[in-house]
Amino acid sequence: MDGNGRWAKERNLPRVAGHRAGVKTVKTIVQTAIETGIPYLTLYAFSQENWKRPKEEVSLLMELLDYFIDHEIRSLKKEGVSFRTIGHIEALPPHTLEKVRQAVASTAENRKLILTIALNYGARTEILDAVRKLLREAEQNPAGGNGSHPLDEQKFSSCLYTAGVPDPDLLIRTSGEMRLSNFLLWQLSYSEIYITRKYWPDFGKADFLKAIREYARRERRFGDVRAL
Repeated sequence: MDGNGRWAKERNLPRVAGHRAGVKTVKTIVQTAIETGIPYLTLYAFSQENWKRPKEEVSLLMELLDYFIDHEIRSLKKEGVSFRTIGHIEALPPHTLEKVRQAVASTAENRKLILTIALNYGARTEILDAVRKLLREAEQNPAGGNGSHPLDEQKFSSCLYTAGVPDPDLLIRTSGEMRLSNFLLWQLSYSEIYITRKYWPDFGKADFLKAIREYARRERRFGDVRAL
């Protein structure tokens, strides 16, 4: 969800205005996903690198997360949305962390849309955490034993934060940026990528549907040749 700051700058507004506008877009895109029948939606809200931003901006982003949970979770729960997170959320401010955990718990049984918010997330850290988990398992069970699983892609994926969630079919990148920004590096291996120059606050329902239509026209071969 990129471009909030530049959106505000082009309008001679403080960056806070861009982030507030971005929250409105989140509501629009989540609602569109529900209406379209999309079962999984993952939003990159706050990266580990974002802590480097000015303290005032980081504090504001946490406040906006609080606001979103306070005002939207009840509606999301009613709509059948399961609110989840990936990343090291324990680093969030205590009051925000508590709100996040309550939101996750209160919507855990919902299945209409799995809405995952990446908070204090970094894909390299996720991969390292998966390796550490595998090493701990090996130390605890050095002989393998009954029920051990060989190390393959399926086993490794089960150790990632996204275990149990399918790899993304489509990555949408706003504001014209041509990079992955340390997001789901393992999971995006065969995802289709759609890049728009629109800033996140300007990315509306019509833009989301346009990206989905573009995805539907593509032929996904997963390294194979096209069937004749």
